Amino acid sequence: MEPTPYQRDLSKPHVERLSKAMDKLGRYLDPMIVVRGEQPDEDEPALRSARPYWTPNGNHRLAALRELGAKSVVAIVVPDIEVAHRILLLNTEKAHNLRERSLEVIRLAELLAQTEDRAERDFEIEFEEPALLTIGLCYQENGRFAGGAYHPVLRRAEKWLGSALPKALETRRERAGRVLELDAAVTEAMKKLKERGFESPYLRPFVVARINPLRFKRGGNPDVDETIETMLAAARRFDAGRVRADQVARTGGAPEE
Repeated sequence: MEPTPYQRDLSKPHVERLSKAMDKLGRYLDPMIVVRGEQPDEDEPALRSARPYWTPNGNHRLAALRELGAKSVVAIVVPDIEVAHRILLLNTEKAHNLRERSLEVIRLAELLAQTEDRAERDFEIEFEEPALLTIGLCYQENGRFAGGAYHPVLRRAEKWLGSALPKALETRRERAGRVLELDAAVTEAMKKLKERGFESPYLRPFVVARINPLRFKRGGNPDVDETIETMLAAARRFDAGRVRADQVARTGGAPEE
């Protein structure tokens, strides 16, 4: 089996994530779509029987399976090769953004909490990273929450909780409430910047970066609740008068979602 010769290049990080997920799960559950590949001389029976299968939508899964040493793969064979030429019309799946990932994780956690008493940290594989739980709760409260601005801080400071999943979700709901308070304070700081004439899609990440106590720290073991409280206090005393236009212009990161 080979990828179609005209599809996009492989993303190495995506292949690594897939192979790790397959390895942890111990199985592969997502069949590929395949067609018989084209050869220059279709009239030669020997060449026709040796034609490879092409997968128009499974290049990353195929590469991940090869990294794991797989010798075969489950696939759905479509007899019409034209489907490989029209796969962009059929393949509407894309990589999940932060909002989609975090909402899926928190919905799964809430469902499991109805029947599971195991510790939150026992679900590391299912939930991917602890920050997604807190961010997912924020999105449930505010669908317009700009999670991308806070994800780098929370991803670094958040840790898996040792309490049973229902209790852990109570802790995370309280934490999400404080993050939403922080976001409201950041929004007020943005208003002050806009009143001074600053217009940029990166105002929120700019403010968050200015008040982030972990910004210039390396290593360590930051406490997430202490970090949020420090940022909240800094956001409430944010002085827009000390900000220069060139500082905002240099800002990158995640724009408003």
